[in-house]
Amino acid sequence: MPPMVFMGGMDGPDDSFETPLWGENLRVAGVDEVGRGPLAGPVVAAAVVLDPLCIPPGLNDSKKLSFKRRARLSAWLHECAEVSIGVASVEEIDELNILQASLLAMHRAVTGLKRPAQHALVDGRFLPPQLPCHATPIIKGDGRSVSIAAASVVAKCYRDRLMRDLAQQHPGYGWETNAGYGSKKHKEALQNLGVTPHHRRSFKPIHNILWQANFTSD
Repeated sequence: MPPMVFMGGMDGPDDSFETPLWGENLRVAGVDEVGRGPLAGPVVAAAVVLDPLCIPPGLNDSKKLSFKRRARLSAWLHECAEVSIGVASVEEIDELNILQASLLAMHRAVTGLKRPAQHALVDGRFLPPQLPCHATPIIKGDGRSVSIAAASVVAKCYRDRLMRDLAQQHPGYGWETNAGYGSKKHKEALQNLGVTPHHRRSFKPIHNILWQANFTSD
């Protein structure tokens, strides 16, 4: 029987999903990924096990928070929660497709926890296969569950930092501000500077550039 999928609400995250599980003394991990849409860089997932007595105020979907607020919350979570990061590389994205790579990154985040989770609350409609614990998929979970919101914040801060580091190695694409998404500056740089090893060759804009380059070279 497939797991029940909870639809997201409009009031922001709370602990209504966690409370019954905490009442059973279960270790609950919120799980989310970032980076499905960019043209470059890996997809990154986080699993966060919150301490019910130390939940940072203001947790929300990372996309709804300012850079400074995300950074403060991420630092707080690394101090008062258990955090694990999972990454799926550009090569894995191209080999598997972005959905399967995202699920792989989530699986790695959950299995990377120092102590196993007993229940995972996972953002989205799909669950990573072969999770080592029970799990519940929650559509728009980063705006519904504090644990998933925490994972959203941690994953985005980690990936944004990674893309800023890659921007130092490959200047001109604007990754320090666009995080690898297809901004105007990024697309112009692709035409002028070409494709890097960090670009996702299975994504249509990159595939088309490579095809055109091969066509003209022939």
